[in-house]
Amino acid sequence: MNSNPLAAFEQEAPKVAIAFNQLVEALKQTNGLDAKTKQLVYIGIKSALGDPKAIYYHVAMAKELGASRAEIVDAILITLTVCGLNGVAGCLPVALSVYDKPDGDGL
Repeated sequence: MNSNPLAAFEQEAPKVAIAFNQLVEALKQTNGLDAKTKQLVYIGIKSALGDPKAIYYHVAMAKELGASRAEIVDAILITLTVCGLNGVAGCLPVALSVYDKPDGDGL
């Protein structure tokens, strides 16, 4: 099994994957939010959706961009008002395990 979670997407729909990646890159270039804040927003959204696989990657990116452990926790806790315990129960343990790994041991 490929460790890249998007590998099947890229293999089966390469033109769509390229377009998606271009969209992601364009979103990175917007200047309304800094990169760390964008990652915290992704963490909140993905937690509300109950997507621990995305949490794994976005927490590592947010940490690399200087997000504190408390910021990661708050980004997940804020989902309580949107989806109850689902996001917290499913995503907070994953987020903390990624955040608490020694540097260089994330992705």
